[in-house]
Amino acid sequence: MINTSIKFLKLLPPEIAHSITLKALKFIKFKLDTSEDQILHQHLFGLDFSNPIGLAAGFDKNAEVVKSMFSMGFGFVEVGTVTPKPQKGNQKPRVFRLEKDNAIINSLGFNNKGLIKVKKNISKIKNNFARNKIIGVNLGKNKNTLNAVDDYFLGIEQLGDLSSYITINISSPNTDGLRDLQLRGNFENLIKQIVKKREEIESINKKPILIKISPDLNEDQLRDIALISLANNIDGLILTNTSTKRPNNLKTKNPPYKGGISGKPLFENSNKILKKMYNLTNGQITLIGVGGISNGSDCFEKIKSGASLVQLYTALTYSGPLLVSKIKNELIYLIKTDGYKNISEVVGKSV
Repeated sequence: MINTSIKFLKLLPPEIAHSITLKALKFIKFKLDTSEDQILHQHLFGLDFSNPIGLAAGFDKNAEVVKSMFSMGFGFVEVGTVTPKPQKGNQKPRVFRLEKDNAIINSLGFNNKGLIKVKKNISKIKNNFARNKIIGVNLGKNKNTLNAVDDYFLGIEQLGDLSSYITINISSPNTDGLRDLQLRGNFENLIKQIVKKREEIESINKKPILIKISPDLNEDQLRDIALISLANNIDGLILTNTSTKRPNNLKTKNPPYKGGISGKPLFENSNKILKKMYNLTNGQITLIGVGGISNGSDCFEKIKSGASLVQLYTALTYSGPLLVSKIKNELIYLIKTDGYKNISEVVGKSV
């Protein structure tokens, strides 16, 4: 039944398929084995993660199907990207499948229903189900906002109390000028202001703040981000967002140039960045690895490259809801086979 549904959805345009999936997930109740092996447990950011596999931002932009995602076995779920005002995003078509490459290209542009709607949805989830679940909120800026920090402030003020952690997204390639916030002067100014804002709000002054960065940064930019993050006590870095670069080994002919590519083609480069950032931060900042994970071996490699946690999205669209349990079982086997007692012992072993 599940495989038939996945095949049917692949026949539809990607955005329509995604919309149908979200509607279905509001009503489907999964009966999967979500019990967790202690070997996968970690305590990070002051939070207890039952397993290291998280849902990346972009799948559940408006916090509509969080309960279903946890029922699939995710250890944590990141909703968003959320902007203060609702926005439709960029012109369609803006999502393209590269099936031969297990990849997707999107130029969505932070389409979401805005802070008020997401706040209402998360409040309902927290009250009815997910009081002890780890739910991160990924924050972005509206397209026409001139001073980006104002939008991040609004997100922190409105959703900080409800979230387990806050992710500042400054790396999407689909909002003009957003990636400029990763440049040294801009980045330092933004981070200092955000950390100060957190300190000013008593109820969230210890809330973990994570920064999501691009896979297209050069060596100097990575070093700047590492040093500034260390100096300002940033809790974590998410590595990485989608890439505007097109790998030479793509099997898909003439892929769309506009937008960011996600999925398997990002795997090697994102791992390289993980290793570099693990070295640059001396392992002092928690890293979340994203990009190209489709099985337990991929997950294990990310962790050995320096990630304490991982996130996925694209592989879920190709493989369906059984994927998370499959990855966890494979990961447990690999950890035990290599003689480790807990996943935390694996972090950075390839660096």
